[in-house]
Amino acid sequence: MTTSTTKPYDAEEIEAARKLFEGPWDFVWASTKIDDLPPMVGQEIAFAGRSNVGKSSLINGLTRRNALARTSHTPGRTQQLNFFRQVDHDERLTIVDMPGYGYAAVGKEKVAAWTRLIHEYLRGRSNLMRVYVLIDARHGIKDVDGAVLETLDKAAVSYQVVLTKGDALKKADQTFMTEATFDEIKRRPAAFPEVLLTSSETGMGIPEFRAAIGRVLGEHG
Repeated sequence: MTTSTTKPYDAEEIEAARKLFEGPWDFVWASTKIDDLPPMVGQEIAFAGRSNVGKSSLINGLTRRNALARTSHTPGRTQQLNFFRQVDHDERLTIVDMPGYGYAAVGKEKVAAWTRLIHEYLRGRSNLMRVYVLIDARHGIKDVDGAVLETLDKAAVSYQVVLTKGDALKKADQTFMTEATFDEIKRRPAAFPEVLLTSSETGMGIPEFRAAIGRVLGEHG
């Protein structure tokens, strides 16, 4: 499900995006500090979200790899920037898994270090096309999410909101939450005017999400 002011994704775009993601995705780099980032190859998209939003599961769903991004029942496990690419296949696109935010049990010093890393990455990565901010569809945008959106707005970093765990909602609630989320972000200066509803469990919205990424990649050459 998509709520948007942009052109709908047609069958041709969805098929092209399927092919874009069907190659052999691999983990290529991990960075815990800004001076240890990998060389810039092609274009990058980054995934941000609360620690329990299902970020790793969605990355695995997009790439059809069950264990590309590590999933864990322990929120806050990802403490670094993890980079994934189709090595020796199609290197136009790199996926960056950012450290999860909003997990209260993690020490303040560690949270501060993560925050610095994320902000420095966002400011200094010239090939970063878009940040996808994942929001749990059962809860919508919380204060901690709003703070991240505010940071992206101030930094003028293009981002798009993607709802996760959409299968947990009834059909009417799926529509309500998608439209309500769109109403919240449509006036934000750096937000792309589209909200996608997805589920890594059922595959709902995954083809459209791939097509959205493919469209951004096409726009950036």
